[in-house]
Amino acid sequence: MHNSNQTKVLVLLSGGIDSTACVDYYIKRKFNVSALFIDYGQIAATPELKAAELISNYYNITLEKIVISGGNRWGDGFVIGRNAFLFFAALMNFKVDSGLISIGVHSGTNYWDCSKDFIKIVQRCFNAYSNNCISIDAPFLEWDKRNVWDYCIKEKVPIEMTFSCELGLIQPCGKCLSCKDLEKLYEPC
Repeated sequence: MHNSNQTKVLVLLSGGIDSTACVDYYIKRKFNVSALFIDYGQIAATPELKAAELISNYYNITLEKIVISGGNRWGDGFVIGRNAFLFFAALMNFKVDSGLISIGVHSGTNYWDCSKDFIKIVQRCFNAYSNNCISIDAPFLEWDKRNVWDYCIKEKVPIEMTFSCELGLIQPCGKCLSCKDLEKLYEPC
């Protein structure tokens, strides 16, 4: 892993806890951090973007935005191909020849596109496109959601600025998977 203020990192910033933790993680390690928000038609795009803007302002980083139109409207749960799409959109919008593109995926989900195998496969494509100069980094891949939450508490990550409800409702809505995770995190240990 690189570790200098010369290394550029583009964080896929959804406005949620995991991607916000990623921003904090790289800033505290002195990386040159920017963020990318992608509106791919998700129901919660508006509150997610608002959270991403608050977070990028808080950390004083550049936030680029992409809006994809003409496709489906996506609700909660698994969206087939989503993380692959996000990675390739980020690669297309990475403004440097080398560095890292980061995502806040973690263990403990049933989603294949949050796995080591998925990251390895996409990294092979990145290597071909970038001559091995742009890498995927998922710093929390070995952590579960509780570990990410504990990191946020310990490091004083502004979780109150984040937005995680997949339905775009007041969180925790009690219906979507992300809010059910939030409810568990808010419970005393």
